Amino acid sequence: MAAIQYLREKAGVFVAVLIGLSLFIFVISDFFGGGRSARIRQRKYYEIGQVAGKRLMYQDYEQRIQSLQEIYKLTGTTNFDEALTENIREQVWQQIIREKILDEKYNTLGIGVSTEELDELVLGNNPHPIVTQLFTDRQTGIFNRSFLVNFLKSTESDETAKKYWLFFEDEIVNDRLNTKFNNLVGKGLYVTSKHAEYENNITSKNVDFSYMAKNYLMVPDSAVTITPKEIQEYYNKHRESFTQTAQRDIEYITFDIVPSEDDYKQAEEWILKIKEEFATTPDPAQFINTSSDTRHTGYYLSINEIPENLRDFVKKENRNEVFGPYLENESYKLARLIDSGDRPDSVHVRHILISPRENRTLSNAQAIADSLVAVIKAGTPFETVARENSDDQGSASNGGDLGWFREGVMILPFNDACFKGKKGELKTVETTFGIHIIEILDISPRIRKYDVGILERNVVPSSLTTQKIYAEASRFLSAANTYDKFNQVIADEKLNKRVATNVTPQQKTLPGLTQPRYLIMSLFQTEPGKIVLDANQQAIFEIGDKFVVAYCTRATEDGYAQLKDVENDIRFTLMRDKKADVISRELKELVKSGKTLEEIATLSGTQVMEAKNISFNSYTVPGAGIEPALIAAAVSAPQNVVSGPVKGNNGVYLLSVNNISQSQDQDLKLLKERLALTYRMRGTYEAYEALKKKASIIDRRYKFY
Repeated sequence: MAAIQYLREKAGVFVAVLIGLSLFIFVISDFFGGGRSARIRQRKYYEIGQVAGKRLMYQDYEQRIQSLQEIYKLTGTTNFDEALTENIREQVWQQIIREKILDEKYNTLGIGVSTEELDELVLGNNPHPIVTQLFTDRQTGIFNRSFLVNFLKSTESDETAKKYWLFFEDEIVNDRLNTKFNNLVGKGLYVTSKHAEYENNITSKNVDFSYMAKNYLMVPDSAVTITPKEIQEYYNKHRESFTQTAQRDIEYITFDIVPSEDDYKQAEEWILKIKEEFATTPDPAQFINTSSDTRHTGYYLSINEIPENLRDFVKKENRNEVFGPYLENESYKLARLIDSGDRPDSVHVRHILISPRENRTLSNAQAIADSLVAVIKAGTPFETVARENSDDQGSASNGGDLGWFREGVMILPFNDACFKGKKGELKTVETTFGIHIIEILDISPRIRKYDVGILERNVVPSSLTTQKIYAEASRFLSAANTYDKFNQVIADEKLNKRVATNVTPQQKTLPGLTQPRYLIMSLFQTEPGKIVLDANQQAIFEIGDKFVVAYCTRATEDGYAQLKDVENDIRFTLMRDKKADVISRELKELVKSGKTLEEIATLSGTQVMEAKNISFNSYTVPGAGIEPALIAAAVSAPQNVVSGPVKGNNGVYLLSVNNISQSQDQDLKLLKERLALTYRMRGTYEAYEALKKKASIIDRRYKFY
């Protein structure tokens, strides 16, 4: 045995060395071979963004999303619909960006949260708002410190509680770090007395003035010349203003997947064939649930709530007769009366919900409900028991009161318990939510109601029909395998082409399509002028009830726009500036000649306008619109003098101030404090925004979501 053990030990070392050597050779060969390039391609594929040059990988991002979803589940969230899932993704994304940008700043500035400080934020005399919110008694509104202490003790043995608490502890630390950073930035901003005096002077002054405008359109384009050199120089100088986001233009043809005549015929034949069996079955509701394309609701309807074509049928109250088949909403249907009776039109009830939990089974919930019923019958007010015990937080604060509701609003077992019961009755019922204790407070007068069973067969495209439509899309694709041919076939066959411009990477809608997200994701992997292909290199997309063939017609990427893409915008700006120079020279000469504002306006083919009570804080000028340069010039101009010319957004202006009024001077000390507070508030936001801009954030999540 000793020898075997010796050999095992030696062999173990030998095998370890051998495996290590083999792995080394494998890694080296992979590095120098094609494996390295494959890994590089894989890294590039899974890269979903960058922050300050640091790569963000899909796997890390998705893991954090899953972790946050687990926290949501611990809080009772079970339905992760698209809106909530998107909200969680964005929450994680923004958190990652903050970490990448601010963590480095925290380290540089020496900002941190010590263990002692964290203890004080949790257990101190002034706990963090997150702590007070989590451990405040809902009934009294008072912070429950003993509840906090007991919970923290439970984290030592309860992994779920520990995971839950660590999440909130991280949030407390992050909030504290952010507060310290914001305070550092905010308190670094200072308002001088001279600044306050200047602000008081420009904001307390109001002017009434007359003005005339000569619009840029009054100068013909031929009067100015724009050279390619000027366009290039302007682009070089203002390149920062030509940043753009990733966008695509798409053109596409859809082929509707709709039922054929054969599909209608087959559905009708099926419904006719099953009619006799439906008429004779002793349990029509169960028959519907096992045979129909829709389940039986079980709700009773008044005669006015029943479709008009069935009213005469149900009034006969013949439970052995079958009505139909009839075609309605793309379904062939049969109707049979299952039951009828006198029931309230609406009821007023209150309830207490006892739900199963991680440590509470359904039988435990039933036992708790039974004990609470006994407590209520012993004289404890229902509303008190509801507030202290109900798991339906929406109604618990109101003593469990659900108000009045009509039949069909609540889940079926709950509905039947209410509409079959009597006023004042106390009963329990089980639903998918748990055990309900129901008290019927009041009921409306009873009316005749009917439980009508509807057996239906939806008319849907068969696989053969779907194949034929796919074949039609394939035929189109083979004839339209280039963008030019795509448009030619559309014109020849008079098809309806759809166009969507400026599609963004995160966009979730396209005209005429439901849930086209996968098409949009594929669009952003496509070059302009090329057909859009999916991950399997297929050009025909199935989106909802349509097949789609699409082309990418234009593409822009995040970064600076190319000169050719903004040349027209630059030309327009330069032309406006040169026209402004032409107009300004003309107006200056007229002002020098001593003419009045009215005379200059007449010579210029325009008229004099009036503006009253304009201050430096004014946003618009009556008759001129948004013209900040005109406002600034008017507030600072002397009275009764023709001032200008002023280059504005829409034209060049001359003005004459008619009246200057000075409002009462503000308290400079209070003004100084208000300005300081404003700048600090702006500073905390704008500092982070400036860091974000500097970080050059790249978001490529659209590749996966």
